[in-house]
Amino acid sequence: MKTVITEKMKVHEEWYKEAKKQSLQSLPEFLRHLMDDYKHDYGTICHAISAGAIATAWAMNDHPQGCITGFQAGFIMWGFIRYWNHEHNKTGLSIVDYDNMLYPQYESSFDKTISKSTWDAIQKTAAENIRENKTAHPSVIAHWHRIVAGFVPFGYVVNEEQP
Repeated sequence: MKTVITEKMKVHEEWYKEAKKQSLQSLPEFLRHLMDDYKHDYGTICHAISAGAIATAWAMNDHPQGCITGFQAGFIMWGFIRYWNHEHNKTGLSIVDYDNMLYPQYESSFDKTISKSTWDAIQKTAAENIRENKTAHPSVIAHWHRIVAGFVPFGYVVNEEQP
């Protein structure tokens, strides 16, 4: 019998704590528990899959070949972001770590700049959207047209030197 849960019950908070304790030996049972012991709704299934992915990373890091550095953990995070949801992002991604506002050396991370290659990808995607999406709201279509015409939105500036 599966336990019916909702996000409001906060059962998933324990999953994330348990995820950090997983090894390659305990991982299959943890994944089975997440998927077979609960009746998931729209939100809880997201937490179950997320906790399972995190548990897998911790279990692999627990292996003798694991023991990754913080830099490697960042690489893995970006790899997951890029490859899990890769079909939905055509122009690039950015994650802002607001903790870095505590350190002056990160000032440039908070500039409203984008690289030339990102801007080119945004303009290309806007043009494709204009051709292919005839049901978008008129204000969205007008926004795409402004982008194609060279208007950089939201106060951003294109930085020719940025990689």
